[in-house]
Amino acid sequence: MKKYISIIFIFGFLLIFQNCASQKSSDPQAVNAMMNAQEFTFYAERANPTNYDVINVMNSMPNSTSTRMLNLDGGYTIDLKNNTLDVYLPYFGRAFKANYGGDNSYKFSSKDFTVNKSQNKKGNWIIKIKPNDVNTVSEIIIEVFKNGKAFTSIQSNDRQPISYDGYISNGDTAAKDKKDKL
Repeated sequence: MKKYISIIFIFGFLLIFQNCASQKSSDPQAVNAMMNAQEFTFYAERANPTNYDVINVMNSMPNSTSTRMLNLDGGYTIDLKNNTLDVYLPYFGRAFKANYGGDNSYKFSSKDFTVNKSQNKKGNWIIKIKPNDVNTVSEIIIEVFKNGKAFTSIQSNDRQPISYDGYISNGDTAAKDKKDKL
């Protein structure tokens, strides 16, 4: 009987490691193909505000912590396809100009922008996007790792900077439909 229990324990242990190893990641060749074509979608999974006042306010709310509030669902994206840049990301931080209407997120579409891409020594891609027809955002920097994970930072003219953790993909219609419903 002890033998069966130890075998079941070993299989359970291996199953746990199997689940941990199967995180979202992409093939490095697929990542390079997306970067060379300059057509991809960044899906934000977590927001990282730079203002500690915002984090302290989130931590002061009853029955919640800032770590749970800053985890995002799959509806927040940066879509770079067919010479069009579509951005839909939330914003947590201090704005220096009043935004009438209550929506403080980054929500815009641009057709006039410049893209500079480079690859560092480790093989990570760094994409710098400067939209020319959007007056609130000065630069979007996306660092894409070989496994498809990405780190994005947005620098604004009227807000404090914010960054996002997530991943890149070719884009699918299910996530796009979810973004349209938001």
